[in-house]
Amino acid sequence: MTTIDASNHPTEAEDADDSAALTDGIHVVVDALRTHGVENIYGVVGIPITDLARLAQKSGIRFIGFRHESDAGHAAAAAGFLTQRPGICLTVSAPGFLNGLVALANATTNCFPMVQISGSSERHLVDLQRGDYEEMDQLAAARQFCKAAYRVSRAEDIGRGLARAMRTAISGRPGGVYLDIPAAVLGEVLDAEKAAATVWPLVDPAPRQIPEATAVDRAIDLLATAERPLVVLGKGAAYAQADDAIRDFIETTGVPYVPMSMAKGLLPDDHPQSAATARSLALKRADVVMLVGARLNWLLGHGDAPQWSPDAKFIQVDIEAAEMDSNQPIAAPLVGDIGSVMDALVERSKPGQITVADQWRQELAGKSQQNVARMAKTLEAAKTAHPMKFLGALQAIRDVLAENPEAYIVNEGANALDKARNTIGMQVPRHRLDSGTWGVMGIGMGYAIAAAVETGKPVIAVEGDSAFGFSGIELETICRYNLPIVTVVLNNSGVYRGDEASTTSDPAPTLLKARHDLMIQAFGGKGYQATTPAEVETMLREALASGKPALIDAVIDPSDGTESGNIAHLNPKGISVTK
Repeated sequence: MTTIDASNHPTEAEDADDSAALTDGIHVVVDALRTHGVENIYGVVGIPITDLARLAQKSGIRFIGFRHESDAGHAAAAAGFLTQRPGICLTVSAPGFLNGLVALANATTNCFPMVQISGSSERHLVDLQRGDYEEMDQLAAARQFCKAAYRVSRAEDIGRGLARAMRTAISGRPGGVYLDIPAAVLGEVLDAEKAAATVWPLVDPAPRQIPEATAVDRAIDLLATAERPLVVLGKGAAYAQADDAIRDFIETTGVPYVPMSMAKGLLPDDHPQSAATARSLALKRADVVMLVGARLNWLLGHGDAPQWSPDAKFIQVDIEAAEMDSNQPIAAPLVGDIGSVMDALVERSKPGQITVADQWRQELAGKSQQNVARMAKTLEAAKTAHPMKFLGALQAIRDVLAENPEAYIVNEGANALDKARNTIGMQVPRHRLDSGTWGVMGIGMGYAIAAAVETGKPVIAVEGDSAFGFSGIELETICRYNLPIVTVVLNNSGVYRGDEASTTSDPAPTLLKARHDLMIQAFGGKGYQATTPAEVETMLREALASGKPALIDAVIDPSDGTESGNIAHLNPKGISVTK
């Protein structure tokens, strides 16, 4: 247990034995974090957590200081996804806490383990609403947006509070946890020996949850009767790091599969059983569907027709039993951790028990060939189009990424997200991070920073110009820490598109205007501006080779894009406001 100089606390020291070593809440927090194996903290310093960040850094924990708390929180969430350990976000009170809460809620929705630790004002002032500095009941505010929320009211409970928060974040279905530590608790002095006894490591915080044998057999029997079986792999399958078991099951059964965007790379996108290029047909025609770490939410049309066959039967693999039947009847629920479930499916299925009809394979293959041929024509036209199209720039990124498979890709936007997902293939699991379940904008720089910090590998952040604006100031963070991140902004000068005419003297609501390459130069990074796919390719290859912070402002045709990307149907259809 780290101790402090008792002379700094004369009131407490007067009542203590002169030989007793003392410590305080800040030191206990850092000791607890180290005990739990925390290597990195993402945050923004200020009252009352600045000394906590300083001490963490001094103790050997890397503190990555951000410019905005939501970006720090998104980084912590991405760290949780990549490492299967709770990412730690440290924020100040009230407004800083609220900024971080956005990311905490997003982490919970995406099932990423994360702990947000925030300083807060004094309880006796907050509870009587006496108007303290940054007064807010943060615990009450946090509870509705995360998996759990706790407050530490005594320094002697800090170790217990962190243990509770870490275990809750990672156990069962992972999610975000809030831990409130008032300023008075951080500054509270206590006996160092007694404090050391309050900190302990977690034992088996995320134990395997073995599925019932009868449930496994039920799922196998259902797949065995299917004429058109399909597996859908979600980001939960990627998080589980059960890559070998998933691949073994897919390949031994021969069942076609469709990966959700963050599950791309669990098997290479060019795997012969991938039905990704015939996704719409696969979903609409499948009669038995096994969901592995995927949920029947809006991203999968809630399991409803016409996106799905009205007669489709669902098998669902999920650690959370309450997820079953959330949208459709689940004929064969498989409750357990994905690794254990997939192992059981492989072990209990008999050779040849699950077969896939040639007719189903051929139907998917035929549709895939049609779609690939159609896409090839579109891509070919985009290569020479001027001004540059989204697909022209994305092909250049795709080709460079193929040469650098160890690089991570972060992707957000509307058209930038939709078109990149369909253009850039993945060969390695957990190397694609994107907007996820909520489809939020603003995750880009936070996710990119976490990927670089946690893995040490190069990162390519492919950003729509609108999406980039939410976290673009973190270019300074990237440059300050000299991280190997290349940001490519697909700049079509607008939200969705930049050619909308204004009906007043003000710019149109969707119009944007920026030279993003000049932004990074202000922070000491390398800036490029590209107007052709060839320039994007050359500049990206050079930037990756340097291993230094860089940004390519890829100038895109302002008319190239559709409103809301692939989800324009979610926009209200009223009388046109542009007429």
